[in-house]
Amino acid sequence: MRLSNKVALITGAGSGIGREAALLFAKEGAKVVVVDINSVAGQETVSLIKAAGGEAAFTANDVSKAAEARAMIEFAEKIFGKLNVLFNNAGIFPDADGSVLETDEEVWDLVMNVNLKGVFFGCKFGIPALLRAGGGSIINTASFVALMGAATSQIAYTASKGGVLAMTREMAVEFARQNIRLNAICPGPVETPLLAQLLSDPARRQRRMVHIPMGRLARATEVAQAALFLASDESAYVNGATFTVDGGITAAYVTPE
Repeated sequence: MRLSNKVALITGAGSGIGREAALLFAKEGAKVVVVDINSVAGQETVSLIKAAGGEAAFTANDVSKAAEARAMIEFAEKIFGKLNVLFNNAGIFPDADGSVLETDEEVWDLVMNVNLKGVFFGCKFGIPALLRAGGGSIINTASFVALMGAATSQIAYTASKGGVLAMTREMAVEFARQNIRLNAICPGPVETPLLAQLLSDPARRQRRMVHIPMGRLARATEVAQAALFLASDESAYVNGATFTVDGGITAAYVTPE
């Protein structure tokens, strides 16, 4: 198994990409720390892992708060003795996040606190734990909008994911010789409950679809597979990478109708 003897912590693991990654990592032998602000969803992920014969534990934490981010790392080390893989995946995309002309400061701050500061805190407290374990892999969820403009306005989300990408690169350079790798996944639009709600309007959904060469949204399992590769020793020489899982969006100039 690809993650045997590894302990992995995944934020936002109560649903979507985070849950699929938790299930996949456990299947591949990792002991998984499931982190989510939603206790019911997080506990459900743990139950699914255990039902499949895996090992997991849940902790409810808000990644945007320093004390809680520190607590989730301490929980991982206390329960499983170490931390080898950190997947900073938790993120939000409020409906009120739109054009720079319309987005309120409160929305901006909320998105930055979760999407950008949450990754900062995860790394701030997670890297020392990985160092104690002799090194490891950190995967941060960015987005294809960190690389190009979005088809629909989402100024705070786009800025936050651009920050995640830049921050990942800097830390990848800083800790490379201490046996810690940091990489960023840049998914295209993913078929998750969050995006399903945002794209419930057929016209808004079609505006997204026309820009995707493959003509469909990504499946959360497809992004989780990319995270698994980056978590495993198979990617031992992959560091500071922008790992696009976007169906060709960032490669396209003219997209077929």
